[in-house]
Amino acid sequence: MTRIALLQMCSGIDPGANARTIVEALAQAKAGGAQMLFTPEMSNIIDRDRRRASASIVAEQDDRLLAACRDAAAKHGLWLALGSIAVSRENGRYANRALVIDANGEIAARYDKLHMFDVDLATGESWRESNAYAPGEALGIADGTPLGRLGLAICYDIRFPALFEALGRHKCDAIAVPAAFTVPTGRDHWHLLQRARAVEASAFVVSAAQVGRHEDGRETYGHSLVVDPWGEVLLDMGGEAPGIGFAEIDPARIAEVRAQLPSLANRREIPTWAGI
Repeated sequence: MTRIALLQMCSGIDPGANARTIVEALAQAKAGGAQMLFTPEMSNIIDRDRRRASASIVAEQDDRLLAACRDAAAKHGLWLALGSIAVSRENGRYANRALVIDANGEIAARYDKLHMFDVDLATGESWRESNAYAPGEALGIADGTPLGRLGLAICYDIRFPALFEALGRHKCDAIAVPAAFTVPTGRDHWHLLQRARAVEASAFVVSAAQVGRHEDGRETYGHSLVVDPWGEVLLDMGGEAPGIGFAEIDPARIAEVRAQLPSLANRREIPTWAGI
């Protein structure tokens, strides 16, 4: 069995304070016997005031939160799936970037969020992630993690099954889906989508989430989850408060499920509709 930890956060507008939260969580994860910690989307900053936030969003190599996390991971000998951080790119746009850090503090994988959250909700909430962020262009996969081959996705990506099918075809044992889900969409779709993607990919899904009312006024749904390849929820941290949760992962479960329902092996190309 592999023991993992999830950090459910309520990130604020100060990256320094958010860094201290993650560094402390790494110490707690180590004390709790975990081999790897997962954090949510936008672990370094949540601030809808983009002008104010721009002063805190820097290039990856200059990000102090990332440096602190790498040092703490090495100190405790833990892997860290740093859900995502906002980083600046050469073209003046930002990237919503997931990073996997190994137990020596080295970066093992990167992934820039593919699908931008551009929506208008019935509640009146309107979001245009693409106004500031550029989408990624490649899959993110980390080999050799305590969970084996780890695929990377971020939040809104959960609504695009082709991404999870691709990660399944690459035989990912687990997929990280860090998130900052809105409350109305989370209430109706969060558990449904997480369980469906785990079943489709025949893999564990580990989804550390933001929760509560943030300094910038937004609210996020929480309910950090761990789902097994059969779709069974192993951990649900609820939607009330930040904190650390632990889950035990049985790697043998993956082969068990894939033997019973070999949907990845049985997959065929979808024929073109004759009317096109």
